[in-house]
Amino acid sequence: MSQLGVAVNFFIALFALIDPIGTVPMFAAATVGVPRAAQRRVAVYISLFAAGFLAFFYVTGTGILQFFGISMPAFRIAGGLMLLLLGLKMAGDSGELIEAADVLTADAGLDDTKADARRHFERLIVPFGVPLLVGPGAISTVVIYASEADDWTNRLAGLAAIVAVSISVLAAFLLSGFIGKVLGKTGMMIVVRVLGLVLCAMAVQFIIVGLSGATVGLIRGSAVHPWQTR
Repeated sequence: MSQLGVAVNFFIALFALIDPIGTVPMFAAATVGVPRAAQRRVAVYISLFAAGFLAFFYVTGTGILQFFGISMPAFRIAGGLMLLLLGLKMAGDSGELIEAADVLTADAGLDDTKADARRHFERLIVPFGVPLLVGPGAISTVVIYASEADDWTNRLAGLAAIVAVSISVLAAFLLSGFIGKVLGKTGMMIVVRVLGLVLCAMAVQFIIVGLSGATVGLIRGSAVHPWQTR
């Protein structure tokens, strides 16, 4: 396969797994109450993190997990638990974060914006960056494509696909401010709570899949792949 074919196929696979468009409302809900400038910086930070994290596993494979003796099922379960915490916080939000937005935006200078963006990035990187964006599925795909790259030109094509996906994540997240503006405070509060429930369900699904991979016969196949067509 040509370098262009490798890059296109890799990009499509990663884009489908990461789903930047589908996570835009979740990003908007997770950063509600964050000033616009800080929200844009958080989007940049998360996109750079995704690129670096994927590139790291593209180069090293699952070496880091093997070094610490961590299996993919354990990674899924841990990621699901962290995602559950974020989902519970969002589902139980009573609007305080949204009410705080006006105060934060009114007084935020350049230095405050950078500091605020760093704080929210540190809060969201786990579980929003990992495993919601860069989960076991994306990591496994990266490792598989890396193992199939037979020369340095194909490896560069794979890295280019990772960069392209990260740029698409950034472009999608930059739209979250527009979504927040259109919905308003009441609309965003509704979205926050509903998507909090969705995140909790996704977290439980992560845990179910992890338990299925770590055990034999404990979890039914229909629970692991509930909507799989036959």
